[in-house]
Amino acid sequence: MENNHVTVLEINLNAIDFNFNYFKSKLHKKTKVLTVIKAFGYGCGSIEIAKFLESKADYYAVAYLDEGIALRNAGIKTPIIILHPQKNNLQKIVEYQLEPNIYSINLLKSFVEDAKQLKLQNYPFHLKFNTGLNRLGFSNDEILEISSTVNNQKELFIKSVFSHIAASEDLNEREFTLQQINTFNSLSKELISQLNNNPFKHMLNTSGILNYASEAQFDMVRLGIGLYGFGNDEKETTNLKNVVTLRSVISQIHTVQEGETVGYNRAFKATSTVKTATIPIGYADGISTQFSNGVGYVYINNQKAAIIGNICMDMLMVNVSDINCNEGDEVLIYKNQQHIEALAKAINTIPYELLTSISQRVKRVLKQC
Repeated sequence: MENNHVTVLEINLNAIDFNFNYFKSKLHKKTKVLTVIKAFGYGCGSIEIAKFLESKADYYAVAYLDEGIALRNAGIKTPIIILHPQKNNLQKIVEYQLEPNIYSINLLKSFVEDAKQLKLQNYPFHLKFNTGLNRLGFSNDEILEISSTVNNQKELFIKSVFSHIAASEDLNEREFTLQQINTFNSLSKELISQLNNNPFKHMLNTSGILNYASEAQFDMVRLGIGLYGFGNDEKETTNLKNVVTLRSVISQIHTVQEGETVGYNRAFKATSTVKTATIPIGYADGISTQFSNGVGYVYINNQKAAIIGNICMDMLMVNVSDINCNEGDEVLIYKNQQHIEALAKAINTIPYELLTSISQRVKRVLKQC
């Protein structure tokens, strides 16, 4: 079905290419790059980004099975890691030639059973250690059981061993991060010494590449938010190119007299005559209601227009009293990285949330400029 929504998310593919190369330039020539395109490619469109980067990315990673199936159905041949597989979808993962991240003994044993049932031969999977994030992963006291389970069968083999840094962007946590890196080094060496093969290793995310490439580059890095223009640091973000611009238009302009109100629950009450513009985007499109009543703002004709009243499901209203504008004029909901970061800070969240919240009913437009 054709998407006629006038609000569009513009995605600059040249900026994605620039950002990929920026991070690649910080790595050894032989270091692989895994591109994280989970959560609909951080809101930008996983299939489109996967196709665009297929000649460059060594691996892709998504969170769940359905995301991997969508990529395979779109013709993507690059290896894909499923970061959070469940027991009941392991066979489906194999059917679509995806590679699961195995993070517990129970999941490992289930995968071995499925592999025997499917009569697999040397099917790759990835193994995750918990080194301090305490989210998913094996512990050091499970190494012997892992190696004995894997070495005693021919159906599966460990393609990579990895872990996840808890605070790679926060240099105040450098001591803890180095402790994580040392722990991973120790655990992975002990495991690999007991295996019949030699898996490659990876640990760094975007800010890890920026802050710990000399300590923990290993064989591969995982590039996520950096690809989309954010360095987890204001200075580094300025080195990256803006990928997303969320655009809309003014649907209608109203003159609100003193004493009149705007929006649901009469949340805004005019203390003088106010000119407002209504814009066709709301919380169903991913604009948080926390931006209501002056917290958030958009750009119209290069001027800030504060959101007034409560954000509606499909619309929001802004104050344009001091802006020369007309119905049909362009509105920048998200102008650039700095705008997104400022909005995220205003509601005590992070750019990740704003990007991934953009509804799929908002049309995506790819540009190379």
